[in-house]
Amino acid sequence: MSTVLIVGATRGLGASLANAYAQSGSTVYATSRSASPPSTPAHDNIRWVPGIDIASESAGLALASALPPHAILDVVVVTAGYFVRESFDEPKWAEEVQMYTTCAVGPLFIVQALVKAGKVKTGINGGEDGGKVILVSSEAGSIGLRHEKEGGGNYAHHASKTALNMVGKLLSLDLMERRISVGLVHPGFMRTEMTKNVGYDEYWDAGGAVTPDEAAASLIPFIEGFTLAKTGQYWAPRGARDIGTAEDTMGKNLPTPLELPW
Repeated sequence: MSTVLIVGATRGLGASLANAYAQSGSTVYATSRSASPPSTPAHDNIRWVPGIDIASESAGLALASALPPHAILDVVVVTAGYFVRESFDEPKWAEEVQMYTTCAVGPLFIVQALVKAGKVKTGINGGEDGGKVILVSSEAGSIGLRHEKEGGGNYAHHASKTALNMVGKLLSLDLMERRISVGLVHPGFMRTEMTKNVGYDEYWDAGGAVTPDEAAASLIPFIEGFTLAKTGQYWAPRGARDIGTAEDTMGKNLPTPLELPW
């Protein structure tokens, strides 16, 4: 079975992914920001790595050092995120910096440290693919999907995901020689504390929001089928069903999974 790392696994999609992978028989390393991870893991296959704050410059090196010497990762999923609602009339400087750092800067340093430490499986030129790095982005990061009907605002939420998409694209080029695949994914509009905290729970029903377990159930098979042929690409494994501007910008009868415009 595979060895999987979930960065940001204490709640939401990260927790659902950790549990689902563990139940399938994979060995799962799961990070928590706090020094005290859940005292009762959902499954014996989950090994917690506490004290990893993706917004900290030292997080990548700390994580690579905390993994046991024998741990070589087949899959790395970075799910950690941060979202504060903004408007044109009330942009928020400190919160914007935190969103960019958490969503775009931190993932780069995590992946770079893991690869440099030899913790991500490396492939063979002309043969077997190496590991997979999946960066959880959002359709909010697509410039092509932005449309007048949804208006502006939420600058750093959107732009930090756009920045993450570029980070993932560039990582895919840097890691090609090692045959490590890098994917950007919109896992779906989810019913989480993060979306509730910014008032998006009022759109859950109309927007087709799914639970983190449902999002994980569609994301894991997508990751399993993700190969080096798709490295550096940006996908919605669940298709366009919860992307309100998809038909306005991409047309009707869109496929599932759906490759998203940058």
